[in-house]
Amino acid sequence: MPEGDSLFALAARLRPIPAGKTLRRTDFRVPRLATVDLSGWRVDDVRSVGKHLLIDVSDDDRRCTIRSHLGMDGSWRVFAPGQRWSKPGHTARAVIGVDDAEVVGFALRELHVDGRDDDGLAHLGPDLLGPGWDAERAVANLAAAVERDPGLTVSAALLDQRIMAGVGNIYRNEICFLLGAHPSTPIADVDTQKAVALARELLWDNRLRPIRNTTGLPGRANHWVYGRENRPCRRCGTAIARMAGRDRDRVTYYCPTCQPAIGSRTDPAPGRK
Repeated sequence: MPEGDSLFALAARLRPIPAGKTLRRTDFRVPRLATVDLSGWRVDDVRSVGKHLLIDVSDDDRRCTIRSHLGMDGSWRVFAPGQRWSKPGHTARAVIGVDDAEVVGFALRELHVDGRDDDGLAHLGPDLLGPGWDAERAVANLAAAVERDPGLTVSAALLDQRIMAGVGNIYRNEICFLLGAHPSTPIADVDTQKAVALARELLWDNRLRPIRNTTGLPGRANHWVYGRENRPCRRCGTAIARMAGRDRDRVTYYCPTCQPAIGSRTDPAPGRK
């Protein structure tokens, strides 16, 4: 599932294509939006909020937002008018056409046409890559989550978009490692300010990188633990362990030595170089 930095980069790539242009065609291929036609409206912006892509459009005094969530398999692709699509037509959920391009959303998990007040995103915590990023609010949200559920794990808290928006499975794994926290550690036992700061730093540093790197190390050393099952930890050499989640995009990786289970810690948590 794409992370917040992936959506930020996607918005940056798409923005120059339709922004400022008039929509010549819209085709929303979900039943509740089947009659919505925004032809003649102008594209004002393409932006991201957490893991959502938003296309802002307007027509005189009317404004709305085409909002999508990619889920695990969704994508937005650009084609020249009349060009054959690179994915099957039956997977297309949204077609947005301007004079010189078609922007097509395939296999989108969610698709909405909302008002421009972002009401559909009101449940989200502060966007880690948004212009209104608020670290204090994110820390307060974590504290409130602990009040509601003292046993909430750091792993679950990082994925909760209501606390802060943008962390996905890759960053969840990497932040847990950098905190020196076993994924099952209660968030109450973790330095929440550091967790928030790491989330912001990692996503911000990677928001426009062609290849994500969470280690700061050269070469192909892109991740500390994610996807590295049975390979040596980059810090201590212990084989990276893997725990399967309930969903295919929720696999957990960790170092048994650098991230010991509760009550077994003997060394300080690793820091980020």
